[in-house]
Amino acid sequence: MADSQLHRITELSDPALDDYLRMTDVRLRARVEVERGLFMAESYEVISRAVDAGMAPRSFLMAEKWKEKFAPLYEQFPDVPVYVGEGELIEQLTGFHLHRGALAAMQRPALPEVAEVLRDTGVHEAGAGSPRRSRIAILEDLVDHTNVGACFRSAAAMGVDAVLVTPRCADPLYRRAIRVSMGTVFQVPWTRVESWPAGIDLLRDAGYVVAGMTLGEGAIGLDELVAEDHQHLALVFGTEGHGLTPGADRRLDRRVTIPMMHGVDSLNVAASSAVAFYATR
Repeated sequence: MADSQLHRITELSDPALDDYLRMTDVRLRARVEVERGLFMAESYEVISRAVDAGMAPRSFLMAEKWKEKFAPLYEQFPDVPVYVGEGELIEQLTGFHLHRGALAAMQRPALPEVAEVLRDTGVHEAGAGSPRRSRIAILEDLVDHTNVGACFRSAAAMGVDAVLVTPRCADPLYRRAIRVSMGTVFQVPWTRVESWPAGIDLLRDAGYVVAGMTLGEGAIGLDELVAEDHQHLALVFGTEGHGLTPGADRRLDRRVTIPMMHGVDSLNVAASSAVAFYATR
C-alpha cells in the first residue's frame, strides 16, 4: 500500500470521516446514505462480494490489526483512502465495536428499470427456442432489514432470477440487510418498483403468473402451485405484520399458502420465502 493511501485517524471531527458517523442511528443512516449516494459493506467476505460485483469503494475504515488481512481488497484501489485508527476511537465514530474487521463506504449504484431487470432474467432470449423458466420475488413493504437480507440470501441460494422491492420496502443496501444477506444482495439482480401495486400489471405483461403468499380466502397450497408448473412465476411476500396489502391482493393471479401443523398459522416472512423458493426451484 502506498503511504498516500493510509490515513491515521487523530480527529473525529475530520469531514473525511463523515460517511461513517453515527452508524447505529437507523433512521438517520437510511436517509443520509441515500442522499450521499453511498452504502456500507462490512466484513471481508461482504466487501469482497461487493468488489467482485463491480461496486466502487469511496474509502475503507479499519483498526490497525486488520490492515494485512484486508490489503488484497484495498490495494486494488490505490487512489481510495484507507482510514486506520484505534478500536476505541473507531467505536466513538461509528457507535459500535467494529468486530468484523473493516467497513467500506461504497458508491451506491444506479438502479435499473424493472423492464430491464425482467429482460435480463433471460425470459425472452432470442434463438433459444422455448423461453427458459424464470422466477422472481417481490418484497412488499418489508420494514425489517434482517428479513430483507435473509430473503435475498435465500433467493441467491435457491436460484431466484431477480428480486423486486416496493417503494416502502426497507433498503436492501442498508448495512444490516447486506450483512444478513452475506453479500448476496450484490449477486441477485434487483431493483425498486416505482409504482405499486400497479407494477403487477407490468409483470403480467412480461408473461408472469403473479402468486402472493397469504393466509387469505381462496388460497391454494404451495404444492398445488408447484404442480401447475408455471413457466414464469412471480412470488409476492407481504409485510411482517399485516401480510399483503389489499391493493396487491386484488391483482394476484394466485393466492398461495404453506400448509401448517400443530396450530402454527404462519411463518416469518424470511422463512416462508426460503420454503417457497425451494419448493418452486
